[in-house]
Formats: sequence, C-alpha cells, structure tokens
Amino acid sequence: MDPESVEVCCEPLLAGALSNAEAEDLASVFRVLADPARLRLLSMIAAAGESCACDLVEPVGRSQPTVSHHLAALTDAGLLTREKRGRWAWYQIVPERFVALQRALQPRAASPIDSVDGNSPVTM
Repeated sequence: MDPESVEVCCEPLLAGALSNAEAEDLASVFRVLADPARLRLLSMIAAAGESCACDLVEPVGRSQPTVSHHLAALTDAGLLTREKRGRWAWYQIVPERFVALQRALQPRAASPIDSVDGNSPVTM
C-alpha cells in the first residue's frame, strides 16, 4: 500500500488542546464555580448588570460575611470586578473571562453533525 494514498480519518488528538497552564487556570476557575451559592450570586449580578453587596445577602439566604467571602472568591478568580462606592462594594461580571471559558469548552471543529433523526445537519 502506498503511504501517500492513506487517508487520515481524524485530526491529531492534541490539535487545539489546552496547554498545562491553560488547564490549571481553567480548573481553578471551575473550582470557584462549583459552589451553588457562588453560581447564584454570579447569575444575579449578570442579570442585573451590576449589584451592591448589600442587595445580595437576602436573596442568597447566607450571612453577610459568607456572601462577602463568596464574592471575594469570584473576584479573585477574575469573574467579577469590585468597585467601592462609599461604604458599599458594587460588583460587575467580567465578560471577557466568560468568553474565555466558553472558548475553552467549545468543540475545536465547527463542522456539522447529524441530528438525532439523521436527516438534517446541526451546527455546534
């Protein structure tokens, strides 16, 4: 068999794979996101555009120190920014950080796949 006539069935496994540093960074962010209270805080802040820490205690049902701890963890992970206004801290999401997370989780090839019924292609 002629080696030049052999077709390659797939891309190499490591094409587009995360580097060790990227994987470590993403793993640390996902550890922060693994807490349900933090996910709720993040979703509330994202929905509002920005939120004062004082308005987040009651909806989460946690004490103020606990909410502050969770907000600090989200800020340290680069998911939120914090702005001090008087005696209150206001938080906003960092959209670029979420774009980076989304890109890391997207399939590398944007080719169509067959739908469940096998008739129409679905793009990922």
